[in-house]
Amino acid sequence: MNVARSVPAILACALALSACGQPAPQQSGPPPAPQVTVASPATRTVTDHDEYVGRFVAIDEVNLRARVSGYLDKIHFTDGQMVKEGDLLFTIDQRPFKIALDQAKANLSQTKAVMDFTKADLERARTLLEDKNSNAISKQAFEQRTQAERTAAANVQSQEAAVRTAELDLNFTEIRAPVSGRIGDRRVSVGNYVTGGTGASPTLLAVIVSTDPIRFEFSIDEASLLRYTRRMGTEIKGAPVELKLIDDKGFTHKGEMDFLNNVVDRETGTIRGRAVFANKDGLFRPGMFARLRLDAGAPYQTLVVPEVAIGSEQVKKFVFVVGSDNKVQQRFVELGPLVGPDRVIRDGLAPTDKVVVNGLMRVRPGVTVAPQEVKAADAGAPAGAAPAAAK
Repeated sequence: MNVARSVPAILACALALSACGQPAPQQSGPPPAPQVTVASPATRTVTDHDEYVGRFVAIDEVNLRARVSGYLDKIHFTDGQMVKEGDLLFTIDQRPFKIALDQAKANLSQTKAVMDFTKADLERARTLLEDKNSNAISKQAFEQRTQAERTAAANVQSQEAAVRTAELDLNFTEIRAPVSGRIGDRRVSVGNYVTGGTGASPTLLAVIVSTDPIRFEFSIDEASLLRYTRRMGTEIKGAPVELKLIDDKGFTHKGEMDFLNNVVDRETGTIRGRAVFANKDGLFRPGMFARLRLDAGAPYQTLVVPEVAIGSEQVKKFVFVVGSDNKVQQRFVELGPLVGPDRVIRDGLAPTDKVVVNGLMRVRPGVTVAPQEVKAADAGAPAGAAPAAAK
C-alpha cells in the first residue's frame, strides 16, 4: 500500500464530513418590490372621427379631339407640362381652310353684286309701274323682279353663313386648352392625318386634367350617413375634413366636404361622398390613393392613458392599476380612438386611478410594487426619470 497517495484522500474525506455538519447560509430577507411608474388618467377634449379610403379625381378632365380633319402641322407643348386656358396646343395644316375661306368670300362678293343689280332693277320697275300714263312694264314683270331681288338677298345670307363656316373651320385648325391644368403625352405626331368633326371616332390628341383645386371621392356606409344627417342635417357640404397620404405620419392636409350623392347604392349599401382640397403645389394627382378623416360627432371630454399602458388578453383590453395598498389590480377597459400617443378610455377607469404606465412586464395581478407617480404629461417616461416641474 502506497501511504503517500492515501494521505490526501483521507484529508479530503475529513473536510467533506466536517462541512456536512455546518448549517446552510440564510437569506437576508424577501426580494424588493418591483419599481413601476404610475399616473392618473388625463382628461382631454377629443372628437371622434371616421376614416375612409378613396382616390383623387380631377374637377375637369378634357379629351382634346380635332373638330376638323387634316394633317397635323405643329405641336406647341411638352408632354406633361402645365398649361393655361387658351394656350395653343396643336395646329392642323391651315392652307386648305384658308383657300376655302377665300372662295367663300369671293362667292359672297358675287352674290352681293347680283343683289345690288336686282335691287336697282326692282326700283326701276317700281318707278315704271307707279307711272299711270305708261304701260312700259306689266305687273307680272314687276313681281318677277321682286322675286329676283328676294332670291338675291337670300343668296347673300347663304354666302355670309358659308363665310362664317369657313372662318370657324379655320379657327378650329388651332386647338387650344379649354381649361387650365396638366396635359398628358401627345397621342399623335406631326404629319399624321387627324379625323375631326362629330363623327363616331374623332382623333384623340391629348388629355388635360385640372389640378388646383382637386376632389377626393370616397364611399360612406348607411349607418355613418344616418349619424351625420342627425348631427348636421341633410346638408353636409362645407364640413371640415382631414387627409393623409400613403407616406404621411398623420392627417395633415385640410379640406372640406363638397358633395354628397342623392341616392344610396343598393348593391353596396354606401353613398358616394366628395371632398375638395387646395393643390397649389401639385402634390395630389388624380387617381392617387389616400385616407380621409371626417368628424363623427361633437367634441367631448374623456379620460386618456398612454397607449403603452394598454395590455391584451385575447379580445379584451386591460390596464394595471395600483391600489392604496400598492397591490396591482387588472382592470378591463373599453377603448376609444387613438389621440396622438394616448388612447381614449370610454369605460373602466376613474380619474383617481393610478395606472401603471411603465414596467408592465415586471408586474401581475396581486403583486405588491413600489410605485413612482408622475403627472399625466410624463406618463410613459422610464421608471426613475425625473418628472416635469409643476406649472
